[in-house]
Amino acid sequence: MSLKLGVPSKGRLMDKTFAWFADRGVALRRTGSDREYAGAVDGVDGVDLVLLSAGEIPRELAAGRIHMGVTGTDMVRERIADWQDHVRELAPMGFGHADLVIAVPDFWVDVDGLDDLDAVAAAFRREHGFRLRIATKYHRLVREFLREAGVADYQLVDSQGATEGTVKNLTAEAIADITSTGETLRANHLRILSDGLVHQSQATLFRGRRDNWSDEMRSSYTALMAALGQDG
Repeated sequence: MSLKLGVPSKGRLMDKTFAWFADRGVALRRTGSDREYAGAVDGVDGVDLVLLSAGEIPRELAAGRIHMGVTGTDMVRERIADWQDHVRELAPMGFGHADLVIAVPDFWVDVDGLDDLDAVAAAFRREHGFRLRIATKYHRLVREFLREAGVADYQLVDSQGATEGTVKNLTAEAIADITSTGETLRANHLRILSDGLVHQSQATLFRGRRDNWSDEMRSSYTALMAALGQDG
């Protein structure tokens, strides 16, 4: 069995991942058409390239179906409970930067930080009879962050579409979402709380912690990490 390396299957993340490896003397390439999710690794023997969506990579790493993978730190922390028991960060890659933040409507002029949000949430529940809604795709990260900050009387509502539009559409009162420039938030009249940074994410090379590797896989891993200039 070969060592399986999972990387994003399309877009800028795939291109930048290929470039990052190429800069270190390891060539990743597609085999077949753009519609085929197959690839190869040149420069290190015994490593197979698996093309997946960035969101699938944490699950496949934790399950042991791939052995190394490139994805955002936000994806790993959100999709794997007790992630440090299942995967290990090997190398931040310097691209794919994005911040997961809590943002509120601009007209909430008296709401600057999390303490203010907690007070507003309590008042909202008293007035409306239900908890203030925060729309997000990142339930685990946001819940842990707000618990540590002591914010209560809120509910997370799932958003798989344009999260920034949920406040305007009256399906949420606030949001927690990924942003790189903040332009989309500003365009939707939303403002990041002064202490509302939940997580700073970037593309990172991970390895799974399962120890059922063959001697050949360990040898390939050692060779790959040496080629990449990493300790492993």
